[in-house]
Amino acid sequence: MDNNTTVKDLKMRVFDFCEERHWNKSHNPKDLSIGISTEANELMDLFRFKSNDQMKEMMKDEKKRERIGEELADTLIFSLRFAEMYSFDIDEIIRDKMIKNAVKYPKPEK
Repeated sequence: MDNNTTVKDLKMRVFDFCEERHWNKSHNPKDLSIGISTEANELMDLFRFKSNDQMKEMMKDEKKRERIGEELADTLIFSLRFAEMYSFDIDEIIRDKMIKNAVKYPKPEK
């Protein structure tokens, strides 16, 4: 459950999985970033040429939601692995990026 799991817990779960398979030598920045992109594209492909109504229906369909969740998970797993292997603090980089985004995309005036 999101409320009970820390980012560190997730990073360690991915770390342990990868360590058990001796994947360190193939997890360099280039290959991990390619993995992030590939998995994000697989997620995106699930929605290609779908109307808003079709996407709403997909989100209600248990099997389609499972498939969407799998691709979302793969994207997050590669991202967590990248962050863990190259010492990116996810909380810190998200906070920093959101500060920059707030400047780039200010709140609309009322």
